[in-house]
Amino acid sequence: MTEMHGVWFRTVTFTKIIFGVWDYMKLMKTTEAVGQVLCHDITQIIPGVKKDAVFRKGHIITKEDIPVLLSVGKDTIYIWENDETMMHENEAAEVLYRMSACGTNSNETDVERHCEAAESGVFGGTTSKMHPSPVKEGKIEVIADCDGLLKVDSEKLKKVNSFGEMMIATRHGNTTVKKGDKLAGTRIIPLVIKKDKLEAASHICDDGPILDIKPFVVRKAAIITTGNEVYHGRIQDAFTPVIEKKIAEFGAQMMFHEVFDDDDQKITDGCLRAIEAGAEIVFCTGGMSVDPDDKTPLAIKNTGARIVSYGSPVLPGAMFLLSYYDAGDRLVPICGLPGCAMYNKRTIFDIVLPRLMACDMILADELAGLGEGGLCLNCDVCTFPNCGFGKGF
Repeated sequence: MTEMHGVWFRTVTFTKIIFGVWDYMKLMKTTEAVGQVLCHDITQIIPGVKKDAVFRKGHIITKEDIPVLLSVGKDTIYIWENDETMMHENEAAEVLYRMSACGTNSNETDVERHCEAAESGVFGGTTSKMHPSPVKEGKIEVIADCDGLLKVDSEKLKKVNSFGEMMIATRHGNTTVKKGDKLAGTRIIPLVIKKDKLEAASHICDDGPILDIKPFVVRKAAIITTGNEVYHGRIQDAFTPVIEKKIAEFGAQMMFHEVFDDDDQKITDGCLRAIEAGAEIVFCTGGMSVDPDDKTPLAIKNTGARIVSYGSPVLPGAMFLLSYYDAGDRLVPICGLPGCAMYNKRTIFDIVLPRLMACDMILADELAGLGEGGLCLNCDVCTFPNCGFGKGF
């Protein structure tokens, strides 16, 4: 242990972790290495042009290779000396991919098929949600095979990365991904790693992988428009087109729409009739503030739905209401949308919508966690979801 500015740190010998791997390799002069087998990729970097391997692991060095190796600064070469207790970075990267995408109790043939497909560039024909890139310098990237909601098991991810000598980096969970998107990258830090250490880490994922993609399954939506001003035709309903456009991005359509005045009993009845007609989600607009004549929260409560939260630590979107109605064969979200969702570019609605459309249950403490990152800066050029807004999920 080492003390620094009053704080104690665990001191780990760098040479033991990093340079200790060379104990399992033989160092040779490059000019004397003809006929030897490379134990790792040799990378060439040409600034502004490329970074790629000039020779791959397993390549047998020829006389013609010597000038090339010398040109990339390899005056000496490490040759692999076989040790059954160690695993090479490329094989270890495949284990990390398996932990990320398949789980360590998944079918071995399935994992092998994924990796073979990565080498050939041919995918499909299975229910796979993701596949690996070809292994390169001990790295594998995880690529989406379908559109959906990315789920990340944060606890498992943290535990794996706490082992040391290995890493998995992912995109933020609970975000929308498209087929072909990069989801994660994996890598073993040294060139080789002890098999028993990697095996111990892999047990973290015995009951399932770190990553999952939940497809967007909600197709039928209902919109309940409320407010005397809209009901009596004093103003145009500008809210419904906004909702229709946003749910269409997830493959859903409006199959039920009614407009009500500020009568909570009528609004309650409208929600229930929409669900009876087959709606898989119900959006209520208008009447969501705390004014005495705003009756929508009461109307939603009177459907018998379980209120998850009335209010969210998000701006814009503080007056959002989320509830779930038990329709017997399905749980139907009934959402009360604040007026900001009609005119602000991005609000609480945009944060929760992907999860709602993937039938991913949202809990009260998850909504509470949105406070950090819950302030939208209303940038002139909106880059959502590629920004900090809503990353508290």
